[in-house]
Amino acid sequence: MNIVVCTLFEGHYHYGVAALVNSLSKNGFSGHIYAGYKGSIPEWANGKKEQVLQWENCSTITPVEGITVHFLPVKTDFHLTNYKPGFVIELMEQVEDDVAGVFYFDPDIVIKCRWSFYEQWLTLGVPLVHEITNNDMPATHPVRVLWRDLIRKNDLEVTNHIHSYINAGFWGIRREHVEFAHLYKKFVEISVTDYNMDLNDFTFDLDRTNPFFAKDQDALNIAAMCSRVPLSEYGPEAMDFVHGGKVMSHATGSPKPWKKNYMLSFLKGNPPSLSDRAYWNNTNDAVRLYPGYYVGLKQLEMKVATFLGRFYKRY
Repeated sequence: MNIVVCTLFEGHYHYGVAALVNSLSKNGFSGHIYAGYKGSIPEWANGKKEQVLQWENCSTITPVEGITVHFLPVKTDFHLTNYKPGFVIELMEQVEDDVAGVFYFDPDIVIKCRWSFYEQWLTLGVPLVHEITNNDMPATHPVRVLWRDLIRKNDLEVTNHIHSYINAGFWGIRREHVEFAHLYKKFVEISVTDYNMDLNDFTFDLDRTNPFFAKDQDALNIAAMCSRVPLSEYGPEAMDFVHGGKVMSHATGSPKPWKKNYMLSFLKGNPPSLSDRAYWNNTNDAVRLYPGYYVGLKQLEMKVATFLGRFYKRY
């Protein structure tokens, strides 16, 4: 299948983009990666200047044979997390007709398994992964009932009785399922028109009783409830939120792995996580981010903090 990958980033998140590119390369991906960004790009991303699809003044690099990364300057008033469905729709409308689908990954994710699995997964429906926090969200959950009422208010119907909360850091669509992205975008826009959400803000300053507490993530969950295209849901182990998964690692929360002092985190009762280790295993491949000795020092620091974490951690 001819599938493209995309992500969105700004500022220091370029470190995560590089690790994502490296993990894709190591696991057999070949093709085009589109990285939308605000602000400036790092030195490692400076490449050939050209127009790519509808975007002008883009930088294109080929970090390894078979992979081309395009850095697209995007213009949106939204925080980039709320721009995800719009970006995917724009890409799908612009790329060649022989592109069968698009995968979106947050820039703090690395993949851990063969790329061919992702291609297979996409044939089953829209790939989605369950969140670990607030994961148990049955059909009778009060917020899900509010979502159901919102769906009906917009002349749609509940088609999927989902029992767990979905993380919006990763999803994908086949070309024939692009309506899912439009549905997702529709509910992002409804959060503004009907609930006065500020989509230039990422902070969760509301409580969970608000139907759009998590803004774009809640919009994705609502879209999944009323989607007419098939879904394919994976548990939280798919993002390393719990042990047992070998699919990808998602470094949610703060600080991110590239900003973390692991000994200081250990002293606060937080030993290195699966996503920390996954990040530092993907820093110096197709894209080289650091001197080799620095990666070795960070990995040693994690090993020490992990060992000490067996005896002291926060509960």
